Amino acid sequence: MATKKAADSTLYHLTSRGFWGKFREVVAVNPEISTGLPLASQHRYPPPASRPEKYSTPATKASDPAQNPYWKRDVRRAYPQLSVVTQSELSGLILEHSGAPRYVSVVAAPAESSEKAGVPATKQVDLSEAIATVTKTDKIYTESRLPPALPTPFSKWNPELSPPPPHAPHSFFPMSLYR
Repeated sequence: MATKKAADSTLYHLTSRGFWGKFREVVAVNPEISTGLPLASQHRYPPPASRPEKYSTPATKASDPAQNPYWKRDVRRAYPQLSVVTQSELSGLILEHSGAPRYVSVVAAPAESSEKAGVPATKQVDLSEAIATVTKTDKIYTESRLPPALPTPFSKWNPELSPPPPHAPHSFFPMSLYR
């Protein structure tokens, strides 16, 4: 009983048939060799495109046209929104975060005619008064506490001369390296 030692080239690969099969037998150096094209039914289970159901995109909030108007999706018109701080709000923030003594009253006594007696009305402090109050006690900026600087994407380059590269002594070498 003889055992088959070589793999059958037609077992797992496509074979040429008809005219191209005859052409391959005549022209090919070794017509017994495999074509190299695998049978989809043997190598991939289930084979591609054999499933009866079709893929459907899952429904999301973005796929509902009623809940996804164009103006929400239009990123060309997504302009930055302005932020407005009034002078009275700014003066209140300056006094609150300055650490200055609280002899300038920010909260006034409640008005007699107000209906909400439990909630005190805030006193409007002028911005110039708030700045004068903060700067009266101590300097805002000192050498150790500098004002904020504008952020820059790159720092200014300060050239520093680095040690020269290796070269022969007593030779003319005009190159200087900087850091």
